[in-house]
Amino acid sequence: MNKTLFASCLCASALSVSPAMGQSVAADSVMQHVKGNRLSVGGYGEVAYSRNFYSDSGNRYSNPSSHKNDPSHGRFDIPHAVIYLGYDFGKGWTMGSEIEFEHGGSGSAIEYEAEESIEFEQEQERGGEVELEQFWLQKSFGDFLNIRAGHIVVPVGLTNAYHEPLNFFTVYRPEGENTILPCTWHQTGISFWGRSGDFRYEAQMIAGLDAWQFSRDNWIQPGTTKPFEFEVANKYGFSARVDNYTIPGLRIGLSGYYGQSMHNAVPHDMEKGDNKKIKGNIYLGALDFTYNAHNWIARGNVDYGYVSDSKKISSMKKPNTQYVKPYASNQTFGGHAIAANIEVGYDIFSQIEKLRADNQKLYVFAHYEYYDSYVHSLTQFTRKKIYAAGINYYPIPQICVKAEYNYRKMRSKYNDEPALNIGVAYQGFFL
Repeated sequence: MNKTLFASCLCASALSVSPAMGQSVAADSVMQHVKGNRLSVGGYGEVAYSRNFYSDSGNRYSNPSSHKNDPSHGRFDIPHAVIYLGYDFGKGWTMGSEIEFEHGGSGSAIEYEAEESIEFEQEQERGGEVELEQFWLQKSFGDFLNIRAGHIVVPVGLTNAYHEPLNFFTVYRPEGENTILPCTWHQTGISFWGRSGDFRYEAQMIAGLDAWQFSRDNWIQPGTTKPFEFEVANKYGFSARVDNYTIPGLRIGLSGYYGQSMHNAVPHDMEKGDNKKIKGNIYLGALDFTYNAHNWIARGNVDYGYVSDSKKISSMKKPNTQYVKPYASNQTFGGHAIAANIEVGYDIFSQIEKLRADNQKLYVFAHYEYYDSYVHSLTQFTRKKIYAAGINYYPIPQICVKAEYNYRKMRSKYNDEPALNIGVAYQGFFL
């Protein structure tokens, strides 16, 4: 198998080189083979600090006037710490896995549900999360066709296809896609992908999402929640992505998803009578791009989605919630959601010969987002605009120091939410 193709097509970013190379690849991967080794070991992660100049009260949206002058609050976090393990068995057979520790990983903690029911939930087993985000086996027949089976990343939208921290300027992942879509979106299924000329393409059949988990604040994002020891697959989802690289420095991607979300829960005893007609079909489309040339980096995306029968599903009583509650008994969500993002940065160190020769970079960037998880509501706090500006400093290609001022603009009846975010991120392969 051609190692150069393997590196360029499979990895989500060329972790051993500068972040500027990251835009030239289209899918998440644990396989880099920088040195041609059969074993690949790598990862990525972030350490972040935020000072939020707004209230952290759970009532700040239901009673905004009383929390207008609340004190600011600060937080440290480790959003992600990831280990990649990959192996090339030869004859076109490879294995990849990704182990992710979120928010410090497992342990005893108190989870504060501020924006939902203002609950403090004691978690003895999981303070953060430890997830097997990828585990797959792959057979490659050539550049044009590769078949991958197992737990895989669903590359719908910009952030899912490029979720490593050197692939966005902000300290945290872009808020819009991270709110309305599973992110990183990973499901069990099978993927067919390849590359021909200036095009890279991928199609997947995966386990369907669960409409019982959808919510007002996060739309279909909680739909991958797995409360059981298995992944429910009564229904299936289908995703596809195409990326074009014809213009030097520019990548344009188109992705989409379709699947039925109703009747993909446990117990599977409601698919009869009139309930059988309720499908909860998800239609999701996304257009994104990355431009990286002449010391400029620009990224952008527009995602729009629709779920059929949302009002009917929202009004239904979830099964057996009086006994066991993997599902909320009354979970309302909207039929439509949107997320749009644009960011632009310039490397000012490119104009300083000594720093340019040392491969140091300092991007000054501006960032804008608009998203709404409940599009047709005129009163909900779900519609938000994000204005951000800051710097990304690369002392070496694998390390980035980030700082930004972030301003979340709400509807007029709610208080705006400014914040100062600082972070350090890494992305690289060790073997």
